[in-house]
Amino acid sequence: MAKVLVVFRIFPKSVNVDLSELEEKIVNSISPEKIEREPIAFGLVALKASKLVEDQEGEIQKIEEKLNSISSISQVEIVEITRTL
Repeated sequence: MAKVLVVFRIFPKSVNVDLSELEEKIVNSISPEKIEREPIAFGLVALKASKLVEDQEGEIQKIEEKLNSISSISQVEIVEITRTL
């Protein structure tokens, strides 16, 4: 079965959230291939996490649910979905 690369933009609850700690929680939760920091505005920094998932119904939603269960995350959005070869 094919895999897709999904890029999530993850917003912390506030500018006071320790991003290193949040990155560690994300790694422990979904084991992403890559995490980057993306400055937004007024000191807010979002995290972009890239994750390879099976191209099956419901797989992306499972990852979103895991991310949304982390208490220091306010919002998760999908930025990009790319099918891999």
